[in-house]
Amino acid sequence: MTQEQWGALRQDLLKTVGQNNFKTWIEPIEFSDLADGVATFSVPTNFIGNYVSQNYGDLILNQMTNAGHSVQRIKFSVAANTPARPVASPAKAAPTAAPAAESRGLEMTGAPLDARFTFDSFIVGKPNELANAAARRVAEGGPVTFNPLFLYGGVGLGKTHLMHAIAWELQTQRPDLNVLYLSAEQFMYRFVQALRDRKMMDFKELFRSVDVLMVDDVQFIAGKDSTQEEFFHTFNALVDQNKQIIISADRAPGEIKDLEDRIKSRLQCGLVVDLHPTDYELRLGILQSKVDNYRAQYPGLQLADGVLEFLAHRISTNVRVLEGALTRLFAFASLVGREITMELTQDCLSDVLRASERKISVEEIQRKVAEHYNIRLSDMIGPKRVRTFARPRQIAMYLCKQLTSRSLPEIGRRFGGRDHTTVMHGVKRVEELRTADAQISDDLELLRRALEA
Repeated sequence: MTQEQWGALRQDLLKTVGQNNFKTWIEPIEFSDLADGVATFSVPTNFIGNYVSQNYGDLILNQMTNAGHSVQRIKFSVAANTPARPVASPAKAAPTAAPAAESRGLEMTGAPLDARFTFDSFIVGKPNELANAAARRVAEGGPVTFNPLFLYGGVGLGKTHLMHAIAWELQTQRPDLNVLYLSAEQFMYRFVQALRDRKMMDFKELFRSVDVLMVDDVQFIAGKDSTQEEFFHTFNALVDQNKQIIISADRAPGEIKDLEDRIKSRLQCGLVVDLHPTDYELRLGILQSKVDNYRAQYPGLQLADGVLEFLAHRISTNVRVLEGALTRLFAFASLVGREITMELTQDCLSDVLRASERKISVEEIQRKVAEHYNIRLSDMIGPKRVRTFARPRQIAMYLCKQLTSRSLPEIGRRFGGRDHTTVMHGVKRVEELRTADAQISDDLELLRRALEA
């Protein structure tokens, strides 16, 4: 095939894939050679070659065949001394981290990366500070300092976000590296597929040829003996070659049931980092970063003071639930054309708030507050109005309003049968004191942390 014929094929590709995709992915590749049924193309980086192979390989192959060229497969090679072309930003492309692949033979594609999950969009706080620092270090693609990097934590704490961020950063900073990101279930599926198709040697060669192996949710291989065996050998082979391995799970290696001891030992030999449950400041920071995006999406929509603080206090176990609640809130307020007030928030998110209550009871709050101020519970609930008892009583009422889904009349009944207007006054008074009295503010935060622990 001549360069002129390739030029004609490029025009057909332009009509098929569209201007933006053509400019980003097809334009950078150049036809090099056609020999023995193999068409070779030159690409500026492995990343572009990987993406074109996965997403447009079959299309290019079909168009070449339809044009009368005898082609069985295509491959891509990085052009020597060619300056790297800037890769499309994550917002415009949805690539898959995978080692160099051909459009025929054993498929070895990884999981797609989420364009939202980058380091820039990861909100850092004390609970995830170490995990973020470790992830950024391995994302530099420099000499391996700890192997593997093992990230673990509960649902919605940022493990997958950091895994995707590492992959994005490596593709941008080190396009020369072969990066494979996939879930443990995908690893298991590829292994079974290779056994079935009698391509185990190809499987072993491809997995052992990567520069960076990233496996998400590794707990899913527990109890799968054959998969564990192959994972163990792959792990050892890559460590022996000084290749970086990054793994995530929902618990620490030693706590994964039915995982072989030798694999647990291997996983613990690197840096094991726990992503702790988020604290109030981190949750509030996440909400504030999301609001900036929603203001552009819903121009003119008003958000009342205190709503974000309320959500950050009440939805404390799962960041995904927290973000989903904010999305629903903005969409609902936009549809009904109302300001996002505390009342609308509680109505719109009543089911989420009930599920996220974490079983903090009015009685527990009362007991904690009484202990904190060293007064008897009966005095705090009782009728005495002296300041020694009245201020802790108001603080307890305020915390009940913030941390439970109880209505004002219900809270009043739990405080010696007081009227809801008394509770409302107490809550309002504490809100005023929060900004004016540093001691009250500190007491509230200490009590909140103790109750949410």
